[in-house]
Amino acid sequence: MKHIDEAALRLTVNARWTTACLAALGAIMATAQSASAQTAFTLPAPPFELPMLPSPSGNWTVMVGIGGEYTPDFVGSKNSKFRPIPIFTIRRAGSIDQFRGPRDSASIALLDVGNFRAGPAFKYVSSRKSSKYAELTGLGDVKAAYELGGFVEYYPVDWLRLRSELRQGFDGHTGTVADVSADVIVPLIQRLTISAGPRFTWKSTKATAPYFGVDAAQALASGLPMYNARGGAHSVGFGSQISYRINPQWEVHAYVEYEKLLGDAADSPLVKQRGSSNQTTVGLGASYSFDFRIR
Repeated sequence: MKHIDEAALRLTVNARWTTACLAALGAIMATAQSASAQTAFTLPAPPFELPMLPSPSGNWTVMVGIGGEYTPDFVGSKNSKFRPIPIFTIRRAGSIDQFRGPRDSASIALLDVGNFRAGPAFKYVSSRKSSKYAELTGLGDVKAAYELGGFVEYYPVDWLRLRSELRQGFDGHTGTVADVSADVIVPLIQRLTISAGPRFTWKSTKATAPYFGVDAAQALASGLPMYNARGGAHSVGFGSQISYRINPQWEVHAYVEYEKLLGDAADSPLVKQRGSSNQTTVGLGASYSFDFRIR
């Protein structure tokens, strides 16, 4: 009966989150109809410039927004929940139209030359609390992680984006994570674009073990066998997104991402006995772009 009550409560919370997101998205779309000009402001020039990088002076475009996605409770879970997702990127104004994939980290394109972009990237990984999910009983908590690193993005042709990210974790995990993706971008009609492509993730042992390993104390408390999770190929997958640009400032999108866990992550007893190696995320969101200038 307790599990039934918990499941009902989770469904109620998910439904409320979904309703709130859809209402917010509707309000954004309604407001967007009256948006006719970009918001602009000017910042002072920085006191110093980084070597080997172009001067930051000039016009920049910021994309900010919020979305919501129905995603696994935790990586490896067979159940899903709804959660809000922030959107944030910065690029040089006037460069090629910005495309953002659902898996992209928050990033700043400090180097933006032709079809090539590169710069810092950041991703927040939420904490995993064993008290929230029966599957995690006895496995202990994993604190929130902050992944800092960089990205490289290249368009060999105007309809194909290649992107790679390399990030180092802090706090919740202290490992290294590498993401590689490719997206074919096809305009269907004016302002409506569909994109799709493969994904691959590699993680070091220190980024894998906190989520998939089971030590002696955890094995005794959880009933799962001991397991020494090591790093390597973490997942392979495929994603697709459809985007509609309401006007130069506003854009709405919906997407689906599928991920198949590999290696020690897929072989973890947490995944094999209590979860699933098949991970699917469905989401939607809206973003607003505006320019600012650095003297």
